Amino acid sequence: MSSRVTRVRVERRNDAALADVPSPRLSWVVESHEPWQQAAAEVRLDGGESVRLDTAESVFVDWPFAPLAPHARHELQVRVTSTGGVTTDWSEPVALRSTFLADGEWQASFIGLAEPEGEACPGRVRAEFQVRGQVRAATLYATAGGGFQASINGTDVDDAVLKPGWRDYHERLVHEATDVTALVREGSNAIGIRFAGAWWTEKYGFHGAAERIYGDQPVVAAQLQIDFTDGSTQVIGTDGTWRGAAVGELTASSIYQGEAIDARRALAGWDQVGFDDATWPGAVVRELGVVPEADPAEPVRRVGEVAVAEVIRTPSGKTILDFGQNLVGWLRVRVRGPEGHVITVRHAEVLEHGELGVRPLRHAQATDTFICSGGDDVFEPEFTFHGFRYAEIENWPDEFDPEVDSAAFTAVVISSDMRRTGWFECSDERVNRLHENVVWGMKGNFVSIPTDCPQRDERLGWTGDIQVFSPTSTSLFDSDAFLTSWLRDVALEQARSGGICPFVVPSVLGVSKAAAAWGDAATVVPMVLFERFGDRAALADQYPSMKAWVDVLAGLAGERLLWEGDFQFGDWLDPAAPPDQPGGARTDSDIVASAHVVRSAALVAKAADLLGFPEDAAHYRDYAERARQAWVREYVTGAGRIVSDSQTAYAMAISYGLVDAATTQAMGDRLAEIVRRDGYVIGTGFVGTPIIADALCSTGHSDVAGRLLLQTGVPSWLYAVTMGATTIWERWDSMLPDGTINPGEMTSFNHYAFGAVADWLHRGVAGLAPTAPGYARIRIAPTPIEGLEHASVRRETPYGFAESGWAEVRQGRLRVHALIPANTTAEVALPGQDPFEVGPGRHEWEVEDPRSSTSVGSIGWDTPLGAIVDDRRAHEALLAEAAAIDPGFGDRLRRDTDWRDGQHLAGTLHGVTGEVRNQIPAMFERVNAALAR
Repeated sequence: MSSRVTRVRVERRNDAALADVPSPRLSWVVESHEPWQQAAAEVRLDGGESVRLDTAESVFVDWPFAPLAPHARHELQVRVTSTGGVTTDWSEPVALRSTFLADGEWQASFIGLAEPEGEACPGRVRAEFQVRGQVRAATLYATAGGGFQASINGTDVDDAVLKPGWRDYHERLVHEATDVTALVREGSNAIGIRFAGAWWTEKYGFHGAAERIYGDQPVVAAQLQIDFTDGSTQVIGTDGTWRGAAVGELTASSIYQGEAIDARRALAGWDQVGFDDATWPGAVVRELGVVPEADPAEPVRRVGEVAVAEVIRTPSGKTILDFGQNLVGWLRVRVRGPEGHVITVRHAEVLEHGELGVRPLRHAQATDTFICSGGDDVFEPEFTFHGFRYAEIENWPDEFDPEVDSAAFTAVVISSDMRRTGWFECSDERVNRLHENVVWGMKGNFVSIPTDCPQRDERLGWTGDIQVFSPTSTSLFDSDAFLTSWLRDVALEQARSGGICPFVVPSVLGVSKAAAAWGDAATVVPMVLFERFGDRAALADQYPSMKAWVDVLAGLAGERLLWEGDFQFGDWLDPAAPPDQPGGARTDSDIVASAHVVRSAALVAKAADLLGFPEDAAHYRDYAERARQAWVREYVTGAGRIVSDSQTAYAMAISYGLVDAATTQAMGDRLAEIVRRDGYVIGTGFVGTPIIADALCSTGHSDVAGRLLLQTGVPSWLYAVTMGATTIWERWDSMLPDGTINPGEMTSFNHYAFGAVADWLHRGVAGLAPTAPGYARIRIAPTPIEGLEHASVRRETPYGFAESGWAEVRQGRLRVHALIPANTTAEVALPGQDPFEVGPGRHEWEVEDPRSSTSVGSIGWDTPLGAIVDDRRAHEALLAEAAAIDPGFGDRLRRDTDWRDGQHLAGTLHGVTGEVRNQIPAMFERVNAALAR
């Protein structure tokens, strides 16, 4: 049969069919060699009688059976019928398990060490128990205030790490529900839990004033449910009868500081039957007042390994391992050294003048120490993580031999285990590297929560960062479950803060203030999940949170309907901001704040419409319109200029719908003019960067957006690539051209916010975007840009794989291709043609190339600056030759020139004197020779 049902999914997770609610939604994909539209579906459990669903929907379909019971296990199958009357075979059975518990069913106590050795003391607890019959199924429900791993009869229960992850611990903990049937046996059994403080005991805060806010000591809780073949049940839970001690190889652990591991303290058989724990004190019960809930998202796992790329001997004689990729995780080290020998490993993202660049770490030590047993040891941290490309090895047992000893080290990559769903490729390898940098940045910062960075003494869930990056996150990975879980913490934090969405979630900085673009994560992220995944439940669950945030904004905006005078991050890290003033942007922060009042109110009105709350919709739509009019009156001139005449100001006005159509076009033209005047150099921070390319393209300036993308000077997306970056930097110039780290106190080399451009690469350049929730309807509208010969995107949508792309086939002609998945339709908008519709299947069209290029011919003293900047090759060649004469001269020419039509090169070069001026005629000759080729 040419059509079949694949990828049957329960709720949001992709790693298994786990139901965290009694009535989970179902999704499936139809693969077909023929155009396919669904007319109906059938679902059955355990091969029994099926339920027919007369629906064309195959994403988040309501549960058609009675609600699941806790501990339920079933086999689920789906088959579908097309509009042409063709019915598929039943899908392969999917093993479904309930992971939730009934109200009041959680009985396990949280326990900790009676005799901890200092604060945040790692330890172990254990118990032995008798299984009285033949086991049908066994499930371990476990959690911790801290990080933990459980083992039964000497075997770890799963491959997840840093469990249970970071949540708003004041009100929310999640538990695992691990199938351990294969580990439990009739008769005597042992269970052990090793643990450390992780996020629970970490100290949060800046400038050396960090404090613990959750607890001084880690605690764990677990209950093992065993179901027997005779229908009876046995439950073993943590309580005061368990024994625990500060034993084992792990002697110290901190997220920021690292871990200390002493292989001499290994305890063979500690988690097996018969181990002598007589010297271990009884565990202490420490109740938290929080009942754990089933985890709705995939856990953190080891997702890859990277070998040493190079061994470096620094100018000071240090040994540094370069893994060739900035990543997040830790090192696995295999070594044989004298008993008691101490090896120290310090991690960092960059080298500065040949030495490990540790200043950006601030108060984080990011250091692991390993003490050898005297035999063959394998060291691997467990409850910490580092952001690094380089590792400095101190005190290796013998003289470090790069040919031999580098094989002893493996970088273990960790991330929340989301399914990769988006790929982009084009003819420019620099842009491909940029896209790959975004992917690595997301993997490294999606570790339980969406963090700002993974290396320094921060790693917090900054709401502004994920607000701007959330569309890109959905293009690259199935982040629905991950972000839905985090949004639950957003709502809890808001409830404690009078509706304010904090700067960071979980909120650990002791600050309860509102900030535009940061707090707007409460409205933006739920809508993104609905639009990209079709997740109506995420929108409905967060709707009270969305309303609460906009009600806060309405109070702050007052009668003038303008948010003025308060603290704001503004267009954070505008490239013009001084290193020590990251909020010093060209766009006034009141303009940014008041624009976000309009944006969030409009999003709540849209959500109210979608969810069936017409009165709310009318109220918030009216408020958004009145706030929009106030914004225009206050900040827009009669000629359509914004008082902050900046890239971000115009990008906001266009992208947020703040002005009418005629003014939108005028503002798009002005935005393009500013970008051209600045030499096609990016001039936006966190707020403007994700939207500037769309603002330009939607107003007919895709050529300008393309020039911004392919710019390599600082600041630009490709500047970091030319400097060897393998992740996205926090600042446009986190590293200066001379290899010096930016002098600002806040500098990271793995910060995904500016990587939000990747979403435009998918939607704009390659041309694949959703026009109905979850890609039920797709738009194919590629944007060919000068400087690229081809570009394509491949996306695994909730309905299956979709593709879009274009390529030059001959002079003046392009070939556009698309793949539309079964059960969807697409609107196709090709260059120079009216839009039309297509159905599922592969499609290909040949069209006229809409791109045009401008040639200045040759340059000299009297050449107009506008003519030079419009010729991409001439502009790039001139700047490159100027930098070759003198880097300072090249930098001034790039940074300080107003590239306008009415000015000439002679005026710009007027102040150049001495040897540099004498070399300018030869510079012209070289540039013109290059242009003539």
